[in-house]
Amino acid sequence: MQGRIAVISAAASGIGLAIAETLCADGWRVYAGDQDAAAIAALSGREDLAATVCDVSDPASVAQFFAWLEADLAARGTEGIDLLVNNAGVSGPTARLEDQPIDAWNATIDVNLNGTFLMTRSAIPLLRRRAPGSAIICMSSTAGLFGCPLRGPYVASKWALIGLTKTLAMELGPEGIRVNAICPGSVEGPRIDRVIAADAVERGLTTEDVEREYKRQTSLRTFATREDVAAMVQYLMSPAGARISGQALAIDGHTESLSLDMEA
Repeated sequence: MQGRIAVISAAASGIGLAIAETLCADGWRVYAGDQDAAAIAALSGREDLAATVCDVSDPASVAQFFAWLEADLAARGTEGIDLLVNNAGVSGPTARLEDQPIDAWNATIDVNLNGTFLMTRSAIPLLRRRAPGSAIICMSSTAGLFGCPLRGPYVASKWALIGLTKTLAMELGPEGIRVNAICPGSVEGPRIDRVIAADAVERGLTTEDVEREYKRQTSLRTFATREDVAAMVQYLMSPAGARISGQALAIDGHTESLSLDMEA
C-alpha cells in the first residue's frame, strides 16, 4: 500500500483519526479535513498526514479543501487519490419526531448526507485518475439498517447513505471505482457517551441503564471500537477486498434490534 493517497473527512479525532493512523502505518499519505481547528493544529508537522479545516456541510469550505488538496498533490508531482472516506457525521438530536427542532433536523442532514454528496462530487475526478482500484467508503451505521426510536434525523441520513452507496457503486463500477458503506454499531468513546446521556434524560433513566440496554441490542453484548472500523477500511483497501463493492458492512457484534422500551 506504499504511496497510496487517502482523503478522510472528520479525521482529526475519533474514528477518522484511527483510520488515518492505520493507513499511515501502511505507508499511505492522508489528507485530513475537520471543522475542529484546534484538533487540526495538533496534527501539524507530519509528513504522512496533512490536515486543514473543512466543514463538509459548507460548499465553499469543501471547494477550498479540494483546492488545497490539488495544490499539494501538484507540488509533489502527483495527481489523483486512491480513497475517499466520508467519515464526517453528527449524532443529531434525541427526541420523538414531533419534538425534533427543524434546525437540528436540517443540520444533521446537512453534515451526514449533504456533506457526503459535496465531498464525493469533488473527489470523483481525482479518484478516476487512479482507477481502476480507487474507492469510496461512506460511514453509515447500524441505524442505517434498523429503525431507532428518538433518532429520526440520524437514522434518515444513515439509510440515505446506503442508498447513495449502492447507486454510486453502479455508476462508478464500470470505471473500476468501488463504493462501500461501513455500518458501525455503538462505538466506544465520547460520542456514544453523549448519545446515552441524552437518551437517559429523554426517557428518565440512568446512563447505566441505557448503556446496558444498548449493549443488549447486540449478540456479543459489547460496543465496537474505532480500531475495529479502521481495520475494516484497511481490509477493503487490501487485495482481499478488491471485489467488494456496493455493500453495507456492519461492525456491530450482530445487532438484533435497536428497539427501545418507549413505554417506560
